[in-house]
Amino acid sequence: MIQNIIHHKKNEWLASKDCTIHSLIEYIREKGELRNTQIDAIETYLFLKTAGENKPLWQLFSEGFFIHQTPDLSKANINQQARNILEKNVSAMALYDYSRQNINGKTLLPELEKLIISQPDKLDYEAIIKSIFYKVNYPDYLFSLPMGAGKTFLMAAFIYLDLYFAQNETENKSFAHNFLVLVPSGLKSSIIPSLKTIENFDPTWLLPEPAASNIKKILRFEVLDQPKTGKKSNKARNPNAKKVNDYIKEQDLTGLILVVNAEKVILNRLELTEQYKLIERTEDEEDRFANELRNLVGKIPNLEILIDEVHHAATDDVKLRQVVNKWNNKGNITTVLGFSGTPYLSKADKIPLTENINIKFSQITNTIYYYPLISGIKSFLKKPTVRMAENLNPLEIIEKGLTEFYELYKNKIYYNDCIPKIAIYCGKIERLETEIYPFVAQIAKKFGDSEINILKYHKGNKDFKLPKENELEYNSLDLPISKKRIILLVQVGKEGWDCRSLTSIILAQKGDSPKNMVLQTSCRCLRQVEKDKDETALVWLNEYNAKTLNAQLKEEQHTSIEEINRLAKDPKGETAERHPRIEYLNLPAVELYQLKIDYHTLIVEKKANTEQKLNLLTKNIDEYMTSAIVRTKKDFKEDKGTEVLTETGYEIANYNLWLANIAKQSFNYITITELKSFEMHLKKLFQEITYTPNGQTIFNERYDLDTIHSKIRLAFNPKRSLEIKEETVKENAELLLIDQLKPAKKNNKLYPNEEETIQILKYDKTGKPLDEAEKVLQKEYEKMKKKLEEQGIANMLPPAPSLSLAVKSKDRTFHYLPYNFWQSRFERDMLKEVLNLKDFKERNLEIYYNGERGLTGFVINCFAKNGKNWKPIGHYTPDFLIVKRKDDELRKILIIETKGSGFADQKAFLLRKQYVSSDFLKLNNDKFGYKRFDFLYLQDSDGVTPNLTKLKEKIMNFFND
Repeated sequence: MIQNIIHHKKNEWLASKDCTIHSLIEYIREKGELRNTQIDAIETYLFLKTAGENKPLWQLFSEGFFIHQTPDLSKANINQQARNILEKNVSAMALYDYSRQNINGKTLLPELEKLIISQPDKLDYEAIIKSIFYKVNYPDYLFSLPMGAGKTFLMAAFIYLDLYFAQNETENKSFAHNFLVLVPSGLKSSIIPSLKTIENFDPTWLLPEPAASNIKKILRFEVLDQPKTGKKSNKARNPNAKKVNDYIKEQDLTGLILVVNAEKVILNRLELTEQYKLIERTEDEEDRFANELRNLVGKIPNLEILIDEVHHAATDDVKLRQVVNKWNNKGNITTVLGFSGTPYLSKADKIPLTENINIKFSQITNTIYYYPLISGIKSFLKKPTVRMAENLNPLEIIEKGLTEFYELYKNKIYYNDCIPKIAIYCGKIERLETEIYPFVAQIAKKFGDSEINILKYHKGNKDFKLPKENELEYNSLDLPISKKRIILLVQVGKEGWDCRSLTSIILAQKGDSPKNMVLQTSCRCLRQVEKDKDETALVWLNEYNAKTLNAQLKEEQHTSIEEINRLAKDPKGETAERHPRIEYLNLPAVELYQLKIDYHTLIVEKKANTEQKLNLLTKNIDEYMTSAIVRTKKDFKEDKGTEVLTETGYEIANYNLWLANIAKQSFNYITITELKSFEMHLKKLFQEITYTPNGQTIFNERYDLDTIHSKIRLAFNPKRSLEIKEETVKENAELLLIDQLKPAKKNNKLYPNEEETIQILKYDKTGKPLDEAEKVLQKEYEKMKKKLEEQGIANMLPPAPSLSLAVKSKDRTFHYLPYNFWQSRFERDMLKEVLNLKDFKERNLEIYYNGERGLTGFVINCFAKNGKNWKPIGHYTPDFLIVKRKDDELRKILIIETKGSGFADQKAFLLRKQYVSSDFLKLNNDKFGYKRFDFLYLQDSDGVTPNLTKLKEKIMNFFND
């Protein structure tokens, strides 16, 4: 399609002298924060904005801007009439060239090519081109990137770029000053949270300072999601409209980013009464009455529109284009940008060529950039294994999928302390609640997991409602605090759900996902968690969903399940070999003391004494009553005092279902039969927690039913107590687990680089002092210099060679080569600064990177006080150790933690940092009898100079002997 032609033309432009963005693209690539696909999309965007002068696609096409290669018509097998028209009519030549493009070995539009040759004088070429591009008179571009490729950050990049060029070229109307982000109808709740990440985008990834910070200061991010308060009004009483109205009053309005549901600007929300129709009104007044918000948005100057998940607008695209056309007529629209992972139409568009002949397009034709899913999987997405279950019923598929998930991922923890999760989609709420949830709970129990770690999330119905906390849990799944492992979903989470730690998907039967969304749903688990890491995912599908997925992959992504599975078995990508240097450095293990906590359950009672416990619970039932509900009594005119509600609730109570629920909550450790053996006591208790208004038994919500159910379950179990044993254990922690040292994926944050690594290994092998090596380099340089001087070309002499910092420092660091700082440039830069420090070198210190998880044994077990006892709070892997030796033993160790500002306030990290910097240090320094360990925390937002000052002070104070 046209994106292939644009890609070719864009690359030609980038290589030419006419390109004006070389330095900007070089800056972005050197920064290394944006993915290659994002940078390619930015290049395409700026190519159309600058070289294409931000013209509509149909106009660029008609002007011959996209002609791939002008054919030699003298040699073409066409008639003279066609030859004459093509030579004179640029639009005809452009359409002819376009029709002949080769896509996967086939001509793109062979019927169009034949028609141009056979009936060249019968075609309205410009009209056909306009129809292909939806007859719009403004730039309308679609960027197609798969889920997880960073569409939201790309939107942010476009916003910053427009503002950057708009400020530098104030009269250039190609670049926008304000922005409208349209969210598809029905997806607001899942997409708006991800759009707010625009606020968190770091503009220095894109633009140099101070431009980046200056632009960020002027951004105003406004989500228009308040319910309206005024209806048929010509005044801005709608709160969303009022916000916009206040903004458009500003002179030189710039930096405004509005986010609104697309439906709000498409539909005619208000009806005109007969009274209003009697009054003659201007078009602007009529539009204001129809949709107040839409009318005001159209008045925002220099507006760029960004439509997320644009394929959802397919059913409303005609209405939306009509709205944008009206806005464009006012001269305020700069560009319209669409974003989608699936740029295909559910039903092909027909473009009339003649009265009887049409051409069809299944792809959205204004797609100017397309990055396929398979490329994302090769480069940065998780590599999934897709299982197609044949001859298995839905529950058997769920069992197999969960079993494999637990086997692969139960013990895995991602670098951000999130645990892998699996999502099981269900077509109906009733099936989830009555069939899937109890079954999944049993399987989880088999693997030592708890029902507590299962999350149900749906919108509820009259029979099944969820507590509000479930929505909070759902929105918190990608945080370290979430321990939910299995997510059961109905009609949510199919797209727009940004959960990087989601690792597996199950679609066990037809209807678990709408047919047209099987591809999007199956790809939910592909988002990358750890940058530059090879990660895997698991997808289990029944036969129907697998065939649907394969068909959609073939049609929309030109790939297949088979090809994707091959990538999982044989992941691509260049790797760098890594080399241990522990023996060369003679680096000993680190001796340390760790706190160890053992828990033992002791059975205090021989028998459960169930009857006694149930009687006591019934007797003291008022202890489980919540605070009183006070309600004001009113009549039509005035308050009539207050009343205290002792009974309230809406959930219908059934005794037998109540027993079944208690049994289920116990994971069937307590059977219905066991419960019924105490029926007299339980019925009495049931009567206490229910009431019967109008003959219908209702649970009384004044009672804490969850706690009461817990007490009932405990009544059937012998009393137990937990014995906690604390001890201090001495360990020898190896700084490199050699068996775990595997090749690393090549990236620009490996240090030292490949050439330096080779040099270090060479000098290790020769054993010669480095000053001798430098003398050899200098001697060779002098020889070369003399020869060049003799030949009279001394001006061609390169700079004098010298050993790099990494090579010079090889005996003070690098217990393996190279270190992989893929997670943080700050860590790499800090290591370089330390190696250059005068105090570091004069005290003969060494520094070792310890932050790559899985490669080091120096991991601190962390605890927090819980009353009198210690509570485990996880493991802590420090980033660096600066060490001082004495008699070849490690005498002093400074633990250094470097942290990005985005992670510094995480609760889990703060607790571990507190333990290490206090209790761990005290424990070890007391045990060793001297100050053996110390701790230093450095944060990148503090800046290089303050961090180095803190480090120098710590080195001088700690290594003072």
